[in-house]
Amino acid sequence: MAISSFLFVLLSLLQTWTPSSSTSFDVLERGASLSEKTNDTLISPNGVFSAGFLSVGDNAFGFAIWYTNILLNDHTVVWMANREEPAGKKSKHSLLKNGDLVLKEAGRKVLWSTGTASQSSMKLELLNTGNLVLSTSDGVNCLWQSFDSPTDTLLPQQDPNITSTYWPPIWLLPNEAGRNRYNSSRTAVLDPSGYFISSDGLEFSSTDFGEGPLRRLTLDSDGNLRLYSFNEKTKKWVISWQAISKACMVHGVCGPNGVCTYGRGLGRRCFCLPGYKVKKDSDWSSGCEPEFNFSCNHDDFGFLNFTHVEFYGFSTEAISNLTFQGCKEKCLNICSCKGFQYRFHNEIGVYKCYPKIILFNGHHTPSYGGVIYLKLPKDSSFLNKTTVKEIRLNCSGNISQSLKRHYGKFHGNGKVKFLLWFASAIGAVEMTCISLVWFFLFIANKNTKVVNRGYLLAARGFTKFTFDELKEATKGFTEEIGRGAGGIVYRALLFDNRVAAVKRLNEATQGEAEFLTEVQTIEKLNHMYLIEMWGYCAEGKHRLLVYEYMARGSLADNLHSNSISWDKRFEIAVGTAKGLSYLHDECLEWVLHCDIKPQNILLDSNYQPKVADFGLSKLRSRGGLNDSSFSKIRGTRGYMAPEWVYNLPITSKVDVYSYGIVLLELVTGKSPAGAFQTYENEGMKEHGTLTTWVREKKNIAASNEAWIKEIVDPMIAGNCDINKMKIMVQVALQCVEEDRAARPSMSEVVEMLLSFEDDDQSPCA
Repeated sequence: MAISSFLFVLLSLLQTWTPSSSTSFDVLERGASLSEKTNDTLISPNGVFSAGFLSVGDNAFGFAIWYTNILLNDHTVVWMANREEPAGKKSKHSLLKNGDLVLKEAGRKVLWSTGTASQSSMKLELLNTGNLVLSTSDGVNCLWQSFDSPTDTLLPQQDPNITSTYWPPIWLLPNEAGRNRYNSSRTAVLDPSGYFISSDGLEFSSTDFGEGPLRRLTLDSDGNLRLYSFNEKTKKWVISWQAISKACMVHGVCGPNGVCTYGRGLGRRCFCLPGYKVKKDSDWSSGCEPEFNFSCNHDDFGFLNFTHVEFYGFSTEAISNLTFQGCKEKCLNICSCKGFQYRFHNEIGVYKCYPKIILFNGHHTPSYGGVIYLKLPKDSSFLNKTTVKEIRLNCSGNISQSLKRHYGKFHGNGKVKFLLWFASAIGAVEMTCISLVWFFLFIANKNTKVVNRGYLLAARGFTKFTFDELKEATKGFTEEIGRGAGGIVYRALLFDNRVAAVKRLNEATQGEAEFLTEVQTIEKLNHMYLIEMWGYCAEGKHRLLVYEYMARGSLADNLHSNSISWDKRFEIAVGTAKGLSYLHDECLEWVLHCDIKPQNILLDSNYQPKVADFGLSKLRSRGGLNDSSFSKIRGTRGYMAPEWVYNLPITSKVDVYSYGIVLLELVTGKSPAGAFQTYENEGMKEHGTLTTWVREKKNIAASNEAWIKEIVDPMIAGNCDINKMKIMVQVALQCVEEDRAARPSMSEVVEMLLSFEDDDQSPCA
């Protein structure tokens, strides 16, 4: 304490010799300057924004605009004039007498200029919007403004020209991405309420829509575009929208020959393929380079395959109806071919070959069923490798470079210099002691937090969340996106910035041990047509499941809109069948869903289906298929098999029955809970079931096609394939047979649906 008192007195005395010269301005007039040396700043009238010099490295400064006093330990910069060429010490930002606004170093070198030389009387001011404006003194004519030259951030009411390179996904047609290609400009604006709209039709809103919070739209260093809102209570920026929810889908994030993967709890990571090495260990985006030389002798090369890995783009061509061997030979005969992908496209029913001349945009996704075949020399050990090398960033070295500049020596008062040196030495000793104390307290607190948070990672990184974490991620369970008999689903933004869906189960009907056993089984399920589970919470009476967020919502949300065409309905039927077939026949555990319905079939941005809520339904070991012990009836009225009512043994055929009802709903657009007219002895009978109604229509039809045209959903009539329609109805009616033994298995359903003939198509009109 004595040292602190002495230091305080000493520094107080020094203040009389070295007074602060920092100055704040409202307006900068012609001939005036802001200096790095004196820390001069421009302040907006509302005090929200500041403009001045900020340190960006060792002897490196940028002239920037930032939020005033938002964060105590850092500046949230929204614009910088000279990002590519920082200025040195004693630099000035001046409004010259000729009207030009320039940034000069001490050596008189001009680093940046607005080029606005004018004879008019001028002023520079920082507006309440964060816009730095150079205008005539009367404010009528704007000569230059920072809003017209954005860097990485757009502020509310800013209106710049923009482009869309990697987002929305470039494989989507403009109309599929909600964009309009027929416009002559690319302008966009974010309003104060958090609503964004562009001239080509793109629009979105922040999750905390409404005026109030400070906001900024920033292209972050990881390549993702995010909208941030400032939380006044926590004094933190919170993500309220982001363009890409999966970090690995940002283009080029791991550079050429690099593969991006996401490890739960570990964040995004990059890997080099076998035969490739890290190009620059301090920069992921530099990617990897080959450890061998390519040649045109195809006998020297072979292929190593990696599953669940895709490299989007940079194919020499997309070749249809080529055999796998033919695709392989195609790549071998192209000297620059680095590998190839061979995929079956369900939407068109053909295989396509994609020879790759560049391996870029690589990402690993368990839900992706494709394979990359990597071209490697035969006479090396590369073809025998089954692992990849992680790119570990080296952040310990001196990555930044200081600007080499020389300045004249300052010949000041010797006594003042001695006192300054002495005070600094004492202060350094005291700060070292304080820092050590805080360091040990921080480590102890951090260890405690790690234990308390309890992130338990299973083999694939399944995360155990605390209830408080999920409550914060869902904003107190306020944004409901779905509900069912088992619980309510909320939209959430996780700590690693992934958008997720959190299902809060109604009540804890199980003990924690039983719940965890079933959760661990669910975590092992991995199929492109099953929703991907990310984690769970089992805390006290709380039971919650965390899974990937599906942009289009459920099939029930979309079934009665024009968004689902006939082709998409057929793809949804096939995809759902494949997902259920995996649950019934391919898992180590026998999984019954027990509640197949449109509400539990979710759709991604491309309307690809994923079966949801398969967790915690009923898990059985394969040795106990005849065990029919269920504590209660499960399912939804209208979709439930007769076995539930008659107390018969429950098998996978209950899911087959429910799936059949969903098929009929896809064809007719009618809910099984609705009222139907059926025919009986030439008269009419009301309130038949959907199944009965379809069967009656089929039996009394005058022709083989008339009944199809009578039952088809009017929204797709005239725009569907009658052959596919017949197969769907035929399969559906088999699935809903009263006798479970007469129903097909889900694997048989998949085979039947894919057995249609595309020839001789007839419209359903």
